Amino acid sequence: MRQEHTFGPVYNKNSKILILGSFPSVKSRELNFYYGHPQNRFWKLMSKIYNEEIGDEIDLRKQFLLKNNIALWDSLKSCEIKGSSDASITNVEINNIEELIKKSNISKIIFNGKAAYNLFVKNADMNKYSNLEIRILPSTSPANAAYSLDKLFDIWSKELK
Repeated sequence: MRQEHTFGPVYNKNSKILILGSFPSVKSRELNFYYGHPQNRFWKLMSKIYNEEIGDEIDLRKQFLLKNNIALWDSLKSCEIKGSSDASITNVEINNIEELIKKSNISKIIFNGKAAYNLFVKNADMNKYSNLEIRILPSTSPANAAYSLDKLFDIWSKELK
């Protein structure tokens, strides 16, 4: 079923690192914000990396991101997807990442998992991003059981701090 991304990016002119997911999960679409599934480790990971309690409220999460010069968005604007399965994604339209970069201070893009990266690269002109540092990090999704929170911390903290 065709789904549209219904909430915008979190960023400001001071954002230096852009974290891109693939497309919001069913739970995130219900909550209208990023990484809404309680078993997704994104917010726990951010809290651990920055040694800061973030809270569950969307406004607090936005404040946390902006305070730490992090922008957050997804690779896809719309797609056909079954439930929350990245593997089922077809007929994609990517978000205008280039426009966000022009309005910020982004120098690095971190893809939250290979799916986010592969979907973006397959559908974007990567020449437009050649001046940016690009990193693909292990997904924080609960489906990525091969990586514990501690293992994610070791990898992600090197790229964010």
